[in-house]
Amino acid sequence: MNLHTTPHTTRTSRTTRLAALAAVAAMVVAGVQAGSAVASPGDDDARTATAKPSTAAALGVNPSAQRATAIKSAQADASSAAKALKLGGREKLIVRDVVTDARGTVHTRYERTYDGLPVLGGDLVTHTAANGTLKSVDKATDAKIAVASTTPKLKAAASARKVIYAGGGNPVLAWETVKKGVQKDGTPSRVHTITDAATGKKLHSYEAVETGTGNSQYSGEVEITTTKSGSGFELTDGDRGGHKTYDLNQGSSGTGELVTDDDDTWGDGTGADRQTAAVDAHYGAAKTWDFYKTALGRDGIAGDGKAAYSRVHYGENYVNAFWDDSCFCMTYGDGEGNKNALTAIDVAAHEMTHGLTSATANLDYAGESGGLNEATSDILGASVEFFADNAADAGDYLIGEKIDINGDGSPLRYMDKPSKDGNSADFWDENLGDLDVHYSSGVANHFFYLLAEGSGKKTVNGVEYDSPTADGSTLTGIGREKAYQIWYKALSVYMTSTTDYAGARVATEKAATDLFGADSEELKAVSATWTGVNVK
Repeated sequence: MNLHTTPHTTRTSRTTRLAALAAVAAMVVAGVQAGSAVASPGDDDARTATAKPSTAAALGVNPSAQRATAIKSAQADASSAAKALKLGGREKLIVRDVVTDARGTVHTRYERTYDGLPVLGGDLVTHTAANGTLKSVDKATDAKIAVASTTPKLKAAASARKVIYAGGGNPVLAWETVKKGVQKDGTPSRVHTITDAATGKKLHSYEAVETGTGNSQYSGEVEITTTKSGSGFELTDGDRGGHKTYDLNQGSSGTGELVTDDDDTWGDGTGADRQTAAVDAHYGAAKTWDFYKTALGRDGIAGDGKAAYSRVHYGENYVNAFWDDSCFCMTYGDGEGNKNALTAIDVAAHEMTHGLTSATANLDYAGESGGLNEATSDILGASVEFFADNAADAGDYLIGEKIDINGDGSPLRYMDKPSKDGNSADFWDENLGDLDVHYSSGVANHFFYLLAEGSGKKTVNGVEYDSPTADGSTLTGIGREKAYQIWYKALSVYMTSTTDYAGARVATEKAATDLFGADSEELKAVSATWTGVNVK
């Protein structure tokens, strides 16, 4: 949770009745029940009282069974879609997700292959009206996908994967290697490195391991869902996709042992009891699932109704937590002295949201896109904390304030003025992409706070904030719920793997237009807020 990409380019295509995409859209719409909706979440204050009744539904509600049908239908017609988009004959589309919103617009997310090779940085999203008209396309790159040869000049390790790398502008044949190891703080490491298959030049690299009635340590006495097993109970949540919580017993591999109990009363609220960390992790996962379901209409992290799992008590004195796509799991260390596990609500939600990002825009974990990836976990992590409405850990715009990772009671990050942590950026500049992704995330965190709450001094849930703007402008917030709805909509249907801050502005403006209208105050607020953090 510690806790350079090419510029995002967007090409908009307008057409009247592209027959091929009309057929694709028709199949997709047929796979999604008309009128699916989820109740709009309650407004967090009077500022959200004017939200349209269909706001939450407009995010796109695809229960897992309908989503699977829609993806299958879209994949069956992917070749027709590729022709309609005028892709090359050696290119194919692979459907990753389909979202149909309340307006009937079908947002289909694709990965691309070229001669059967994965095209890294070649993902795209089509936006098709209910009548089959292609409204627009968002691409990770506008470059034509083509290489002179798919036969590499240089050999690579047997474990290397041959790919087309399109993230640097001109697509090139490349090798992708993965080096496994351990980071300095004990976090597992899987560094992906892309090298030119003709010259051996390093093109790109990124770290794939992304670091975001029980008696809990941070949330007091809480209700958790468990499962009866034999004469006892286990930490399996049958109400939320079967989420399980395991004890690694200070190990660093495998799943460990499923946490069990004799009388269904778990932990004692202190780090001295091994069950306490498991309670916090299990509770945090449940609240995150509920937030995704209730506030976003999403059926689990990947939208398929299946839960991830949690592992607690990782390593010795490990002061971190991380999400790993390879196991689809969250892992938590116990902190200094193995007494302060990193299992607070916002940390749990942060880690699960890395999985959400991977399942949607799949923002590259480097440069500006990496900062947006980290910020997404902070933004939705804070949103889950507010949603949980737990008196012992009230919602705030501080990240990791309960886990005392700095040893002085200070939070890990501040959303109202990110630079207060000594490293994060408040405003965008041309060097932002050179920062560690946990610090370049500050600009998006700051954007979210300003969009939700506005600039200047204020107190929320007893915490005092004072948020500046780059241009000295005064901003009025639109409310937290509208703010996270806009961010999620942008993430799920408009952002791509290479989206940078300029692209995030475009994506959130599109999302605000979809949700609230082209003349809405919400759209004006999104634009003004981006300007307020120097993203123009």
